[in-house]
Amino acid sequence: MAEQTTLPEGVGDPTDTPDGGTTGPGPQPETPGKRSETPGAKPDSAVVRDALGVGIAVGLSGFAFGVTSAGSGLSLLQTCVLSLAVFTGASQFALVGALAAGGNPYTAAAGAFFLGVRNSFYGLRLSQLLALPRLLRPFAAQWVIDETTAVTLPQPTRRAARIGFAVTGLTLYVLWNLTTLLGALGAEALGDTEAWGLDAASPAVFLALLAPMLRTTTERVTAAVAVLLALGLLPVLPAGVPVLLSALAAPAVLFLNGRRNGTARAAATAEKHREPGRSAAGTEENR
Repeated sequence: MAEQTTLPEGVGDPTDTPDGGTTGPGPQPETPGKRSETPGAKPDSAVVRDALGVGIAVGLSGFAFGVTSAGSGLSLLQTCVLSLAVFTGASQFALVGALAAGGNPYTAAAGAFFLGVRNSFYGLRLSQLLALPRLLRPFAAQWVIDETTAVTLPQPTRRAARIGFAVTGLTLYVLWNLTTLLGALGAEALGDTEAWGLDAASPAVFLALLAPMLRTTTERVTAAVAVLLALGLLPVLPAGVPVLLSALAAPAVLFLNGRRNGTARAAATAEKHREPGRSAAGTEENR
């Protein structure tokens, strides 16, 4: 009789899927017309609450961008179009910050572009989790940013992932553009954004989203090295460049971690090969 294998709790049963494969850990596909009964599934209301919290918190920082953009010399129309079309806060702040510092517009735009390239990598992962219809993908791509990714990835089911992505994206897009308009209109009345603390709102929310995702030692070390690189290069390089170069922390830490693991494996292999020799020597001595 064949042995029955029991899977660890939370991994999910090897249920057959329509394509002949099996379901496994991570967001599970939903059966049309039925709610998922995956163990550990998150209630829809909890997903919506978390998504709204992130969307509202980050969306309000659009005030800071509107004021900063108007102060850098961009018109009301340019500021609003930038938020509508680009819709990635870090790149927008990098652009207007470089312009405000007197930088070349083309250089500022190039820096903002490369800073926004990270969203492409988010999209590669989210496209697998969400599995949206082809017609919706171009529209959903506009909402692939740090915050929607942070809310979507931890969800236990595909249904929850889609809800988290949609609610976060819609809330943030509407509120960000609305507060951008208000901030640009009231730039003079609002005054210095640092006095209101609005300039720190977006980074603070991003750090709050990032911290729980740093679960392994490698991830924590990578984050720490990236921070040290950015802070160390900040006084000597133009604005925006230290953030880009801090991404070098990831390949550097992974390279060193790989070398350490390779050395450990080599030592273990050498030790294993020495053991038979020791056994043979002991047998000879006994004789």
